[in-house]
Amino acid sequence: RKASVLIGFVERRAGLNIIFTKRAKHLKHHPGQVSFPGGKHEKSDTSLADTALRETYEEIGIPINEITIFGQIPELITISHLPVTPFLAFVSPNYQINIDRNEVDEVFEVPVSIVLDRQYLHSECFHLQNDSHRVFGLSYEKHFIWGMTAQIIHAMQKHIMHS
Repeated sequence: RKASVLIGFVERRAGLNIIFTKRAKHLKHHPGQVSFPGGKHEKSDTSLADTALRETYEEIGIPINEITIFGQIPELITISHLPVTPFLAFVSPNYQINIDRNEVDEVFEVPVSIVLDRQYLHSECFHLQNDSHRVFGLSYEKHFIWGMTAQIIHAMQKHIMHS
């Protein structure tokens, strides 16, 4: 199965921000981790873009009519071998959140200037059974962004800066 996430850009007075969520602490997979809204493709979804929009609404309550998808990043394969397609979207600055507490603990925004700045994204290489893995991490205020989400940020940096 495939999955998708929504990278939501919000226009603020100080510039563009990106919406992140913090996963609920009781979840079986990646509890307490910072992520983008999203999830696995369901049969009822007409496309992966649909999946990202549906999951964003289910997880944090932002309705589809407040989101405008303007692009996507090529599919990434996660460490758990799940193919994920990130969609880039503008979200209305007046969005109201309605958090599904079963899935999400909080929603916060990080300035694009930090997310896209290579100086903030640190990486470490480690070796595991003759395989080398690069792990990315980014700190912002009290949040530490790592794992899949940092991998997506790295891909977005490359995608936006080179295109």
